[in-house]
Amino acid sequence: MNIPESDSTDGGVPAVTSAAGSRAHAGMSSEAEELLPLVDASILQDLEEELNGSELAIRFARDYAAMWDLRCTRLAAAVQSQDIDAALDAIISLKITSAMIGGLRLAWLAETLENVIRQGDFGRGQALMERVADNGDRTVLELQTSYILRNG
Repeated sequence: MNIPESDSTDGGVPAVTSAAGSRAHAGMSSEAEELLPLVDASILQDLEEELNGSELAIRFARDYAAMWDLRCTRLAAAVQSQDIDAALDAIISLKITSAMIGGLRLAWLAETLENVIRQGDFGRGQALMERVADNGDRTVLELQTSYILRNG
């Protein structure tokens, strides 16, 4: 399964490697960010193989979609209140689970937000939350229409 990977080859700038091997860096523009897929179907196929069938993978995707609003609210509250521990807990969970369902764009944004929070820049973190929330909504919609509804 291809998941976001942190590296320091570009001075500590996070990177995401997609199934196609392209890399997207934290300094890229919103336009370039749009090049990352909302949901990479090949990652969902890999998840199905790892879980020995689609039933568990579909259940995982459904749970991910069902929990999105709660995850986003929890993360936004932690960033707003500048609670570094709660923010990191929420953002790391979001990053990992997004990568597992193939949400490469959201996983990349989560990694970017994680780095901002680790630097203690909650002002920038609050600004980034709008993009995280928007892309999270779009990721869940794409996951539901392209995977959950077609396979459930």
